[in-house]
Amino acid sequence: MDIEKLAVECEKELEDTFRKFDSLAYRNTKKILDVFIKNRVSATHFAPSDGYGYGDNGRDLCDKLFAEVMEAEAGFARHSIVSGTHALNIALFGLLRPNDTLFSVTGTPYDTLHSIIGITECEGSLVDFGVKYRQAEKFADIDEIKEALLTDKSIKVVYIQRSRGYDSDRPTLSVAQIGKICDVVHTVSDAYVMVDNCYGELCEEHEPPFVGADLTIGSLIKNLGGGMAETGGYIVGTKKAVELSAYRLTAPGIGLECGASLGQTKNMIKGLFFAPHVVAQALKAAAFAAKMLEKSGFDVSPKSTDERFDIIQSVRLGSAERICSFCEGIQAKSPIDSHATPEPWDMPGYDDPVIMAAGTFTQGASIELSADAPMRPPYTVYMQGGLTYESAKIAIMQAIENVMEI
Repeated sequence: MDIEKLAVECEKELEDTFRKFDSLAYRNTKKILDVFIKNRVSATHFAPSDGYGYGDNGRDLCDKLFAEVMEAEAGFARHSIVSGTHALNIALFGLLRPNDTLFSVTGTPYDTLHSIIGITECEGSLVDFGVKYRQAEKFADIDEIKEALLTDKSIKVVYIQRSRGYDSDRPTLSVAQIGKICDVVHTVSDAYVMVDNCYGELCEEHEPPFVGADLTIGSLIKNLGGGMAETGGYIVGTKKAVELSAYRLTAPGIGLECGASLGQTKNMIKGLFFAPHVVAQALKAAAFAAKMLEKSGFDVSPKSTDERFDIIQSVRLGSAERICSFCEGIQAKSPIDSHATPEPWDMPGYDDPVIMAAGTFTQGASIELSADAPMRPPYTVYMQGGLTYESAKIAIMQAIENVMEI
């Protein structure tokens, strides 16, 4: 296979798709710039605080910027949130009480939530605190959701996972589809709609709060951190839902009033500004990988010209050997730890050994180019990110070349 020739061919066929991503980045950049200008962001907002963090204007402004960019009434973004899973945990324990029911309408949630919910037995889970769990039999089915809400008044949180997780057959939801679920929930019940928005931010012009989501949640080492934030997560939504989450972040009665920024505010705000451009780079990388792999005979999802609602690209490689080879190619052309060889291991929170290629500046930052896979049939690898399209292209070409040699 002439990998260079194939790459040129694929890029030519993707010209219209790439232009759409650039246009999206422009519109989202304008939205964010308008928010920054309106709120008079200045260098003084980057000053660090310590101790309790009382009166930290930069931290408070950062919270406001994330909420407004995400089209929400309120919200917060904090470096003290260690991951997207942690942010989801904060929100779930903030909203749910004993005898309430958590209702997942998009199938079984992502692996790392199993121990939080109690799907996997774990001391301290929601089930341990008397919260019940159920999930819809059909994926995001409006009629089933409506019927469940009408017959089960204990449902307090309707949970939506926007992206596919480790399920290549599962579609990613658009903001419009999320809006339809929000409409039916709020029409027939008082339940909160909570969206795990990881990997989906800025892939469209609007975000879930715009269509009625009560809480929208994600990680800052994914899309919204723009490759600049070194850690953190965000929670945005309605004032009431955010307040309840804030009481779980710190303590009831304290909420967002304290929390030292420790010099992290600048990178979080800067990352938010960079995010539309970086997300566009990641979308281009995903489409390029899909096109290259399609032409190499592999089953990919989404297809190279499909509309995209997140940055994840999955490909069925069919064997553990090919998965390892693909991940080795990504790692070998990464800027950090290119000399390392990724191997499957028992990652905390996962039911199967997971292999992960992540030669990233920030550990685990999947807005930077990474590829990972649970070592189980049908042996599907999930690729996401790319701070620059050019660097992602180089790594993708190496990964495909590796696989084709097997």
